[in-house]
Amino acid sequence: MSTRSIGFLQLRRRETPARRRIDVIANPASGQSDEPLLRTLNAIFKAARIDWDISITNEKGDGQRLAREAVAAGSAAVVVYGGDGTVVEVASGLIGSQVPLGILPGGTANMMSRAYGIPQELEAAASLIASPDHGIYPAYIGQVGDEFFFQLVGIGMEARIVEGADRAAKDRLGNLAYTLAALRALTNPQNAHYRLELDGGQVIEEDGVTCLIAKMGNLGIPSLEQSPTTADPDSALMDIAILRQANLAGLLSLATTVVSGNPNPEMVPHWQAHEVVVTTDPPESVQADGELIGQTPVVVKMIQEPIQLIVPPETVQKKQRPAD
Repeated sequence: MSTRSIGFLQLRRRETPARRRIDVIANPASGQSDEPLLRTLNAIFKAARIDWDISITNEKGDGQRLAREAVAAGSAAVVVYGGDGTVVEVASGLIGSQVPLGILPGGTANMMSRAYGIPQELEAAASLIASPDHGIYPAYIGQVGDEFFFQLVGIGMEARIVEGADRAAKDRLGNLAYTLAALRALTNPQNAHYRLELDGGQVIEEDGVTCLIAKMGNLGIPSLEQSPTTADPDSALMDIAILRQANLAGLLSLATTVVSGNPNPEMVPHWQAHEVVVTTDPPESVQADGELIGQTPVVVKMIQEPIQLIVPPETVQKKQRPAD
């Protein structure tokens, strides 16, 4: 299948379809949907003359391992069905390859797929992957310790919000679980001293209630749908912010003012780096893309080689269009 390149971007040209093979990796525990996954995929992929196989994740690490096995077997694409945690785990198995990743959103927040305009309905997302006209877009991912992330590492209060929105709460309440967890965390803010070492050089020391290290520009509370930083998903840089003001008014102000690109430095000290070492006193909990991964100290860095993501053609066109 030929492509037309636009810088690092690609749009697929429509040709007489030839049979190709893709591998689907599914997390059966993800999300709240009762959509008939196998029946939907079989109908769409069969019509597109795609040979496909599906593997199920049973435990942590399966997604990465199965993705690597698919690459080694010569798969034309790897497709993941699940939430953000499953998506990034599978994506980490594609680092260093040119095999594209397709996303079938199956989680609660689905922030990664939303950021790139991928349809949220199963049938539409599968049809995009099967279409010869889909776009290919480079997506950078980050690493914290042995874990990987697409959007956000949160330390301190932000991690406690994730901790409060456990699987049972998300199954029962959906995105509202994050909002309720945020309100609980705001009633008992805990200050900590943060020490940041940026790219092995500059050292920053600040007191605050949470540290956000963002890639996709999302606060980590889906109900707010705003950005704590000016994070650019098309860059290999991370944005790092420390929130000093631990009240709901401050949090909402953060969500509405920093997204404009003009953050209040008194409330939100803000830096950019490819790598940051974070130490706190006392030790604080750490979450990456909604998954709790331990406590500080941690090393957070961007992987400098992007993976290739299957996206709608309009996403490619929008992102390559010069700003007005």
